[in-house]
Amino acid sequence: MNPTSAQENELEVLIRARYPLIYLVSWEEERAGAMLARLAAKGNKRLFFWSVTQGIVEPSSGGDASVTSPKGAIEFASKVDEPSIFVFKDLHPFLQDAAVIRGLRDLVAKFKSSYKTLVILSPNLVIPVELEKEITVVDYDLPGVDELTAMFEQVVAASQSGARFVVDFKPGEKERLIQSIQGLTLEEAESTLARAVVQNGKLDAGAIDVILKEIKQIVRKSHLLEYFEAKEAMDGVGGLVPLKDWLHKRGRAFSEEAHKFGLSQPKGVLILGVQGCGKSLTCKAISDLWKLPLLRLDMGQVFGGIVGESEQNMRRAIKTAEAVAPCVLWLDEIEKGLAGTGSSNMSDAGTTARVFSTFLTWLQEKSKAVFVAATANDISMLPPELLRKGRFDEIFFVDLPGDNERQQIFQIHIAKRKRDPKAFDVPKLSKLAAGYSGAEIEQAIVEALADAFNQGRDINTDDVAKALQSSVPLSTTMREDIDKLRHWAATRARPASINS
Repeated sequence: MNPTSAQENELEVLIRARYPLIYLVSWEEERAGAMLARLAAKGNKRLFFWSVTQGIVEPSSGGDASVTSPKGAIEFASKVDEPSIFVFKDLHPFLQDAAVIRGLRDLVAKFKSSYKTLVILSPNLVIPVELEKEITVVDYDLPGVDELTAMFEQVVAASQSGARFVVDFKPGEKERLIQSIQGLTLEEAESTLARAVVQNGKLDAGAIDVILKEIKQIVRKSHLLEYFEAKEAMDGVGGLVPLKDWLHKRGRAFSEEAHKFGLSQPKGVLILGVQGCGKSLTCKAISDLWKLPLLRLDMGQVFGGIVGESEQNMRRAIKTAEAVAPCVLWLDEIEKGLAGTGSSNMSDAGTTARVFSTFLTWLQEKSKAVFVAATANDISMLPPELLRKGRFDEIFFVDLPGDNERQQIFQIHIAKRKRDPKAFDVPKLSKLAAGYSGAEIEQAIVEALADAFNQGRDINTDDVAKALQSSVPLSTTMREDIDKLRHWAATRARPASINS
């Protein structure tokens, strides 16, 4: 079973319309080759593959292994009279050669009046200026749900025909597995399921952990994104009930059931507010709540020294995130990475503005299940275009925690240190910590632990109270900035806390 993709339909139209030169961007030579073979058979055309290692190969008759140079391959293609599709694999390193470029331009002129098409198949898009008007680019997407489901059913069928492994899925787990392998190539998906069978002795929901390891490898190789293990649970975030409720409701929107219901996938959330109040912690907890990979985009890694490199890095980061979708893409303190977009033309020849424009366009138009979780501390540094409706599903403001939230935060951090929160006067500590952020409360407990350890005894309420009283909270040292932030958020953002 080979479900027809939108790209296959698009390629068929281009070939039938006699487009002479098509650039097919894909890592999957085997899958793309099988698709092109279907199109050649459908159009009653000969099919030739060329590579620098194997020369010309025609699956039906053999070809010519001696033609290993791109110039020789171009000459070969020009001499074939029958309707044909020529697939040149990894031609991109040779597209700096003037003779190859000239040869392709001559070939295009001949092909326009014939039923022949040249397809350049490569994972790397390289287009010389001379060929910009001649080439039509098609991105060959990774396998979709239908294709992955068909592959999965083949694996299940193999288990029932003597492959000797057990397939054991509870209701809903099969859909979750199919969802988790989206973002892998068909070959990667098959190999990962085989690895899960070898590792676990069966194919069940445990395969998802193996799949996440494979996704981690993909992310690490990109050098632009960082993969985070889902170690932070939403229960470890104190307060922020409205924000948590909002996230809980949207967690199911990635399912096939939600899609059939007509619910669109959530785009993202911008969480801004006071430093140390749980914004980054919440972003990390989304990954655990939704059981999706968490990728962190470091804007500092995006900006390169070579002209055009930064824009290409942003596109690569977006491609990588889309390749492992569904996932959560975390941008921490986004204002620092996008600061200066207004003066970009004077300071960096417009690089920051172009990178920002690429990111904004993708954020508005993206169709892949990449949920963007961004945090910001200083709204004055945020470009106004980012805050426009449609970029994010919602903008939340996180204020300093109220009394009930502070009590929850104390209980969470005391329990994290393997102490019983009931042994502490939490209401008293909460009152002493009025105006303190969650991070400052945690630091007070750490300091109290250090003091108690040095005195050879266990920590108590007085230790924590002393640590609180000896520090000056951010709400005091940055009162004016926090008041300004609250004033801005009052009419522009949704409160993340009940008592905000």
